[in-house]
Parts: sequence; C-alpha cells; structure tokens
Amino acid sequence: MIVGVTTEETPVESVELADSSESQDSTESQDSTAEVVDRLRTKARQTSDIKKAHRSFWRELPILVLIALVVAVVIKTFLVQAFYIESGSMMDTLIEGDRVMVNKLSFRFGSVGRGDVVVFDPPASEQQRDSESLPGAILRNIAESIGLSQPSSEFIKRVIASEGETLEIRDNVVVVDGEKLQEEYLREGSVMPDFGPITVEKDHVFVMGDNRNQSRDSRFFGTIPEGDIVGRAFVTVWPPSRWGGL
Repeated sequence: MIVGVTTEETPVESVELADSSESQDSTESQDSTAEVVDRLRTKARQTSDIKKAHRSFWRELPILVLIALVVAVVIKTFLVQAFYIESGSMMDTLIEGDRVMVNKLSFRFGSVGRGDVVVFDPPASEQQRDSESLPGAILRNIAESIGLSQPSSEFIKRVIASEGETLEIRDNVVVVDGEKLQEEYLREGSVMPDFGPITVEKDHVFVMGDNRNQSRDSRFFGTIPEGDIVGRAFVTVWPPSRWGGL
C-alpha cells in the first residue's frame, strides 16, 4: 500500500519580505548607533575645546596682567597722572582732598606760561623724603599706576613769572616787568608782604600758591628749574562736585 506524502512549500515572496524587514531593521540600528557615536564624539570634542580654552586662559592671564601693568606704568610715566591735593596752598582753586590730572606732555611740545598750574619735584631745600632705593621706586610707581597707592603733592603752584622777567610785590600787588597782575584766582583775604625785585634766571620759573597766606613757594625756596616740572594740572576729577578745568 502506497501512502502519499504531501510537502508544504513556503512561498518565496513571504521569505523575501522577512529578509527585507530584517535587513531594514539592521540598517536602522546601524544608523542609530552611528548617530549616537557622532553625538558622543561631538560632545567629547566640545568638552576638549572647553578644557583647552580654560587652560589657554590661565596660561595667558599672567601675560595679560603684565601687559596691563606695563601700559599703566607707561601712561603714568610719560602721559598723564592723577595727583592728590593734601595742602591748602592753592585754595580756593584747589582744596584738600581734590584729585587733579596732570598732563606730562604739555611742556615737551610747548613752553611754560604765566598762569599755568604745575606740579614739580620738591626743591632741594624742601625735600623731606629719605632717599629711595631703585626697587622701592619701581614698586611705588607700579602701586600708583594700578591705584593701590595715590601720589600726593604739596608742590603744586601757579606760574607767575618766566625766565628773563623781573618780579616784585608792592602794596599787596604782584608786579612783573612794571605791570600789575590782575589775579582773579587769589583767595579772598590774601596778604603778601613786599618782596623783590627778582629777575628769573634762564630755564627757571617763579611760582606761588593762590592762597598766598598759607603757601610756601618761590618767595621762600626760590625759582624752580623748568626741568623739575612734572607737568601741567589741567582738570579736577574728584570729587564729582568739583569737576572742572584749571
């Protein structure tokens, strides 16, 4: 007796669909993995860039600080500098506590003129500061440049006469080359004893404070060399209520 065996055949189309679906899933999985890897790489690069930027900043910071110090010292030494007024010799033009800006280039390209308010190095007879060492001077200049210390000057006066001019004081009036000066800037009540006559020598100036009653000036220590002039005070910058030109 012969038994017939029936064999079921799997449709070819069904197999191909299954293979296609598996292939698509595999491709999508690979794409997803690649995207994750790309994101991780991008994040790693960004993190690395941030770390490099931080390291670069801290490496460059000392150089930036040094450059800023050099610029500040150059400006203070050769261009402009703020000075603190600690005496009343220039009242009421300047009062104690005022801060003025001094232009150090004024007399490099021009001459000293009558009426200029100038800051100058203390005359030899008036020097009270002990001799300063070079390192001390460097540290003081740096401190003044960055605001850790404020330079002060009692030696800020007004130029009254220049080289070749003859000055004298008669009857409470300053006379230069025979002409009486009109000094509107004088503090009210100023009294001047008779003085002179004196002729200002070459490359020197005769200076006095606006508060003649309380000013130690050329009447006491003589004329000053033009080379000792630090610069011309041109504006009051502090306090704000006293802002204005000189």
